[in-house]
This record gives sequence, structure tokens and C-alpha cells, in this order.
Amino acid sequence: MKIDVVTIFPGYFDALELSLLGKAKTRGLIDVQVHDLRDSARDKHRTVDDTPSGGGAGMVMKPEPWGAALDGILSAADGSDHDPLIIFPSPAGDVFTQRMARELATESHLVFGCGRYEGIDQRVFDEYAERGRVRLVSIGDYVLNGGEVASIAMIEAIARLIPGVVGNPESLVEESHEDGLLEYPSYTKPAEWRDRAVPPVLLSGNHAAIESWRREQSIERTRRVRPELLPAELGGERRGRHAAP
Repeated sequence: MKIDVVTIFPGYFDALELSLLGKAKTRGLIDVQVHDLRDSARDKHRTVDDTPSGGGAGMVMKPEPWGAALDGILSAADGSDHDPLIIFPSPAGDVFTQRMARELATESHLVFGCGRYEGIDQRVFDEYAERGRVRLVSIGDYVLNGGEVASIAMIEAIARLIPGVVGNPESLVEESHEDGLLEYPSYTKPAEWRDRAVPPVLLSGNHAAIESWRREQSIERTRRVRPELLPAELGGERRGRHAAP
């Protein structure tokens, strides 16, 4: 998978050199290119923002640098089998879920546009939505200083689903949200720590009993922490997820 990122803070994405994603880059499973938006500014001060039209607090990111940066990325992608999908982290977007991560993991080329300040001029979204595929995505109902942290979270969630990135693919199957439920509690050695024991069933060697216990724990944890995720057949009233405000 090819991933392009446009940001005014390229250093944020040094984190992608670490751990499994760093190894995936080294092995050629993912190709991440980070572009400094200021390199696409046309004035000597490398300006990327200006005051909002109509007045108001803060600054809005100008369309010209974004146009130049995205045009360059899309031009380089001409002739590829699939058009890039441009993702803008935004509290006004669709809520990012594990299901969306699985969907996006099938893409061959993702472009992340990291806004700052009061956001990006709306005409940038409109321009590239007419020319290709654009998606605004929220990672939750709260506000960040910019799109970098959200992009890193999405890139990690997506890239780890690419075959070969995670060493043991079975570990992906049992994680929270993969079957719509939260994951069961995990334990390891020693069998007792500070008078707290590992549940006996996990030491029994009875794999059927262990599987049943884990399923029960998963359902109970979901019922207690995220009851809206429980399907009707498990006694829940699953509600639809809405875009963040």
C-alpha cells in the first residue's frame, strides 16, 4: 500500500518508523511519503493560512498550497491501477471504526490531508471530490489541534490489517471490535500476582471451556462498557453510529 501524507509538521510521522509499521516499511509492505505543505506555498514566508472569510476567530488553511500539493501527488499517481483515496481527518466526517479500517486496508493508495487551525478551505474538499474520491473521517467526538494524530491512528489501524504486517494473523481475529464486541481480559504468568490469581479456567487446558469463558467475558465487558455495540441476539439494542459534530 502507498500512503502519502500532507502536513505542516512532518516530524509527527517519525512515529511510523517504529515497531511493526517500521518493519513493514523496511519490507516494502507499505510505502509512506510525507510532504511538507509549506513546500507548496508560493511566497517567501511559506504562508499556508489566512483570516476566515466573513470574519471570526482563528485562521483557515489557504486553498493554493493544498491544490499544489495534492496536484503533485495525484499527477505522480497517474497511470496506476487505482485512483488514490484522499482522507481528511475532520470532526465533521464519518466516524472511523474497525469496519472502516478493514475497508480502507483494501485500498492501494491513500492520501491523508492534515488540516490545522480552523480547518481547510472548503473549496479544497469540493475540488478533489469532483476530480476523484474524497472522504472526511472523524476518530471521535472531540477536537484535536490538527489532523496529524488522527492520521497516525488511522494509518496504524489500517496498515496492521495488511497481510504480513502483523506476524501472527490469528491475533487480529480475536481483537476488540473485530466481531463487533470488546475483547476479553488477557492474562499471563505468573499464575498469582499480589494475591490476584489468573482465572482457573485459563490454566485448565480445556480449550472448549477457555473459548466459552472468553466469549462470556467479551459479552459481559461489552454490555458493561459499550452496551450500544451489543447485537439484538445478545440482548442489546445496537444503535447506529453518527458522524461527529
